[in-house]
Amino acid sequence: MDEGLDRKQSAAILFGEQAEAYLESRIHREGRDLDQLVEWVGTADRALDVATGAGHTAGALLEADANSVVATDIAPGMITTTSRAFPDAAGAVCDAEKLPFTSESFDAVTCRIAAHHFPDPQAFVQEVARVLKPGGTFAFEDNIAPNNDTLDEFLNEIERIRDPTHVRSHRVNDWFSWLTGAGLTIDASRVVTKTLEFDEWVENVNTPVDRRARLQAAFSDHPLGAAETFEIVESDGNVESFANLKLLVKATR
Repeated sequence: MDEGLDRKQSAAILFGEQAEAYLESRIHREGRDLDQLVEWVGTADRALDVATGAGHTAGALLEADANSVVATDIAPGMITTTSRAFPDAAGAVCDAEKLPFTSESFDAVTCRIAAHHFPDPQAFVQEVARVLKPGGTFAFEDNIAPNNDTLDEFLNEIERIRDPTHVRSHRVNDWFSWLTGAGLTIDASRVVTKTLEFDEWVENVNTPVDRRARLQAAFSDHPLGAAETFEIVESDGNVESFANLKLLVKATR
């Protein structure tokens, strides 16, 4: 089986099982990052939310008076949850890298904290550009890796220990290159930090006990600079919280 397809199928199963946990997740249901994405596109006539998860971004767009919102995800369980929680959003099960929509059919596209699960993020960005109308807006957010190779490796390793469906948190320059390469213009961007409580972070994907132990060991053995970069807080040898880096981008076709 193709490795990318295998990853997608694994992600669909895992996240379908965790749909209810994601619906209740504080990390996903609120935050200034969500407010910013909605501010960028909230008055859209027809918006598409890619990899919607439990539908928080789609719901926020509807609350901000977007006329029509289509919420997509590769996990049927996520779409079921989204449709129940946000019934005014139209749900569709589909692959973020192969969107089943005609070209130039949306004036806004959003994608929030999901693309690190995509095997081919460049294909995803090209699909976003394809379905956007000329002048349409793409509001994007995802976890990113530092430019330092050692810290990049540390971050992606702990993410994979927690969640084997994690593919990669990319660097800012990677995203900028893919966006401009797809013909999009970057209008605004910023990197923010978001503090994650360790217990909540692992419970969101029901991380098994053995993997939680491996995570604690990895945090305890963090490389030079990790404590400052990721704002790691430990108590009695256990990590209590850390901060990950997120890139927010507004781009226009």
